[in-house]
Amino acid sequence: MLGAGIWGTALAALASVRADTLLWARDAGLAQRMRATGRNDKYLPDIALPPQLAIGDDFDAAARHACGPAGGLLLLGVPVAGLGGVCASLAPQLAARGGDAAPVSLVWTCKGFHQETGKLPHEIVQEALAAAGLDAAATPGLGVLSGPSFALEVARGLPVALTIAGTRPTVAAAVTASLHGGHARIYTSTDVVGVEVGGALKNVMAIACGIADGLGLGTNARAALVTRGLAEMQRLGVALGGQADTFAGLTGLGDLVLTATGALSRNRQAGLAIGQGATLEQVLARGMTTEGVRCARAALELGRRHRVDLPITEAVCAVLFDGISPVQAVSNLLAREARAETALS
Repeated sequence: MLGAGIWGTALAALASVRADTLLWARDAGLAQRMRATGRNDKYLPDIALPPQLAIGDDFDAAARHACGPAGGLLLLGVPVAGLGGVCASLAPQLAARGGDAAPVSLVWTCKGFHQETGKLPHEIVQEALAAAGLDAAATPGLGVLSGPSFALEVARGLPVALTIAGTRPTVAAAVTASLHGGHARIYTSTDVVGVEVGGALKNVMAIACGIADGLGLGTNARAALVTRGLAEMQRLGVALGGQADTFAGLTGLGDLVLTATGALSRNRQAGLAIGQGATLEQVLARGMTTEGVRCARAALELGRRHRVDLPITEAVCAVLFDGISPVQAVSNLLAREARAETALS
């Protein structure tokens, strides 16, 4: 597991029950404290880590842990912005593996579009590996792990269901073997694009729901935003090559409901604060990591490029970046022309 943030630590603890697991932390001091105390005092101070979980700060050693002849699973718990750099750093060890080595799977957990380019995570990974000179034989199986999941609840051992969407059957098999069972249920998919779009856009919709709740617009408005937000996610996902039915599953509707309504949702909390009168600058100054803020503009630009109507995303961008008041943004949404509910464009 590369990345010792809250989600990376929770997943590493979960995997260590079934697999020989090493958690890599970029911060050597954090790694040392985790080994000494059995806790991640920065992200999960109240959770005792499993004693069998290995922890280190040597990146090459962590890569070797899963890139040996016996194969393995590399889980990337890094944000979208850092994904390409980590993959480039992994490339030499992936390229050095012999042709008779067992498969290696490379799976990321980040959600969002690249802030500047609008690229999805799988595009970033593929480009980074290709730029590092990996040929088809050396390229690992790729996949995205997503679904409705608050890391704190996973770390506490509460039930969770996730989806692994992979390019090869070996990817789903590796993730299932490492994580499925106990309090975690793993479902499989081949729709990498659909899973990624759902994971990215649900954060924008959660900001919208938070704004509505901050304005005191009621549960009717929240239900409407969740439903129409799901339609937006599906429209853009299909336009980018995803499958429509993916958005009725865990990584679409499931993740949207969790993020738009759950008290632990940072995107919802950001929207609540803005709906109650805070500015975006004030919200960000609190140190709140809100993926929806980072990818809202990229999502809107993708919609325009593919001629997909994204009215809720547009309204969120207007409030966050264009100085439009939340009340005016809601008024603009309600004033839109009537249309058929099930239109896909």
